[in-house]
Amino acid sequence: MSRKPSFANLRSHAPAAPAAKPEEDRATRPASREGRKQIAGFFSPEMSLAMHMTARRQGRSLQALMAEAFNDVLKKYGESPIGD
Repeated sequence: MSRKPSFANLRSHAPAAPAAKPEEDRATRPASREGRKQIAGFFSPEMSLAMHMTARRQGRSLQALMAEAFNDVLKKYGESPIGD
């Protein structure tokens, strides 16, 4: 019985993808994300549901609620809050 080829062998045979130019990347990014960086994490389904429900009850976006939470953490540790 023959073995399946390793995926590592495919790297040397696959054509290299051209690097995206910064101006092309900016063209595909929504204007609302200009000058912003993503912060992400993995949480339990219960935490996710609680955050989404709280945001909904407050009539705010999850991003706005997270910005408030991050600012509270910054204050707690003696840093200046940044805003949204």
